Amino acid sequence: MMNETIQANSQVLLHFSILLEDGSAAESTKVHNKPAKFVMGDGSLTPSFEKCLLGLSAGDKQKFTLQPEDAFGQPNPDNIYHMDRTKFSADAPAEVGAILAFTNPDGSEIPGIVREVAGDSVTVDFNHPLAGQVVTFDVEILEVSAAS
Repeated sequence: MMNETIQANSQVLLHFSILLEDGSAAESTKVHNKPAKFVMGDGSLTPSFEKCLLGLSAGDKQKFTLQPEDAFGQPNPDNIYHMDRTKFSADAPAEVGAILAFTNPDGSEIPGIVREVAGDSVTVDFNHPLAGQVVTFDVEILEVSAAS
């Protein structure tokens, strides 16, 4: 069997961890030992993450450090909203640091982080929790195959 390298349309099975600058893992497939499977270009990963994987093959382990622009972007001030405290409940408390799911007009859900509570005004940040962070993408390629 030929050991395929990752191409623009490969199907890839890998373990990955996204590490913050302090070394803590923001996300890791190893926690539940459930490797991620996706097809390059399907939108699961950002183009910069995908670029890191090109040319790797099964058995390879690599670490890539990405600047915010290449990872989750810089925080966008337009993604920070001030909401009325009455919109919150015991199930979704207006507490600083709480990550809550909000429903978009189209019915999809988006996570928001409560940044500030002042009187009846609650500041909610809808930027990706890792926006503005330098991250290390630590991968272990388990399997590479041609996308069917």
